[in-house]
Parts: sequence; C-alpha cells; structure tokens
Amino acid sequence: MKTALQIDITFEQILSMVKQLPKQQKIKLSKELEKEVIDSKLQQLLTTFKTNELDAKTIAAEVESVRQEIYDKQKR
Repeated sequence: MKTALQIDITFEQILSMVKQLPKQQKIKLSKELEKEVIDSKLQQLLTTFKTNELDAKTIAAEVESVRQEIYDKQKR
C-alpha cells in the first residue's frame, strides 16, 4: 500500500538538498534535468513546425533539388 504525501517546499530548500548530494548523484540529477529540458524544447519545436501542407513526396522533391544545386556548383 502506497501513501501519497504532499509537502510544501521552496526552491531554496530543494537547492540546499541538492548541494548536499554526492558528486555522482548531482551529475545524474543534472543529466536527468537536461533530458527533460531537451525533450520539452524538442516538443515545442515539433509543434511549431507541424504542418499538413508537406508530404513525403514534396520533401523528397525539395531534397533532390537542393542536391542537384550542390552537385552543379561542385562541377563548376
């Protein structure tokens, strides 16, 4: 049986506890927080650029066009 516990804690209190952690746990915590931020930013980016106007065929055509331009520039 699990019991839910809710406590009020300030950022300063959390920071104080984190400062007491051993170095390895601080590194692990830092990596976890970094992953969370990256996931959040990636989700925002995907949401920002989400569109129904592009399909795989359109993207493939544009990629091929850019490749051809690069190839033509290299031949000069």
